[in-house]
Amino acid sequence: MRMRPTLSWTPGAELPPGTTDLRPVVDALSAGGVLVLSGAGISTESGIPDYRGEGGSLSRHTPMTYQDFTGSAHARRRYWARSHLGWRTFGRARPNAGHLAVVAFARDARITGVITQNVDGLHQAAGSEGVVELHGSLDRVVCLSCRAFSPRRELARRLETENPGFDPVAAGVNPDGDADLTDAQVGDFRVVPCADCGGVLKPDVVFFGEAVPPQRVEHCRRLVREATSLLVLGSSLTVMSGLRFVRQAAQEGKPVLIVNRDPTRGDPHALTRVALPLGAALTTVADRLGIPVGGPAD
Repeated sequence: MRMRPTLSWTPGAELPPGTTDLRPVVDALSAGGVLVLSGAGISTESGIPDYRGEGGSLSRHTPMTYQDFTGSAHARRRYWARSHLGWRTFGRARPNAGHLAVVAFARDARITGVITQNVDGLHQAAGSEGVVELHGSLDRVVCLSCRAFSPRRELARRLETENPGFDPVAAGVNPDGDADLTDAQVGDFRVVPCADCGGVLKPDVVFFGEAVPPQRVEHCRRLVREATSLLVLGSSLTVMSGLRFVRQAAQEGKPVLIVNRDPTRGDPHALTRVALPLGAALTTVADRLGIPVGGPAD
């Protein structure tokens, strides 16, 4: 069963207002056993825009769907041209204070794991281990025919060889690594096939309209069952892929705490929503707990 591509959600007036009180987050992390669920909002301070916040990319960009990608060679050419350019921007992004605070909480045994909806790899770059990439990673490419995996950097080299001089100026880069280019800028960009079988290559990410692998979902459900509380960082929880874990935690009687500037679809299930910038909020929480927040190499 495929996930319906819910791209927008309008908060109702019945949602409780956000707060600036970090005490519930401090208390949860002080008790330990916290599972983190992160979204695009945790990476905005690294220069990667989110989908739905202020200036979010959905105002100008419709993400690629699985149906379009698999059903149209033109759509694949447009995607790979834009993604090839966006990949360079992702490669320059560095973890921010929010990612580093999550690492610090793990080192102090305050959290039990990290599930991320992001495909940018910044949690791992910061030093987080065992991160569950709910929607996959732009670091990998998969062939839709033979199912062989290969590194994205290998594909980037092949695309550069086939498209010498391709270096248009993008209007922006989106959370899925898709740069904003016009059809004229895409031009006659050449897509390369699988080096093993000649099949269609796809980034190892879950497109809108595509199902998260069932075994990955079950792994995340187990992490929720084993946790004492769920801490959501920078996600609007618009799509069911992340919202279902919030609902599960609430049904199991486990506190759900959300740190997100804007209202989320999970607010009715949450103990609190802290409407503060993530980096500053998590650094403050770490300070109150006496946990040092270091750099990626610490």
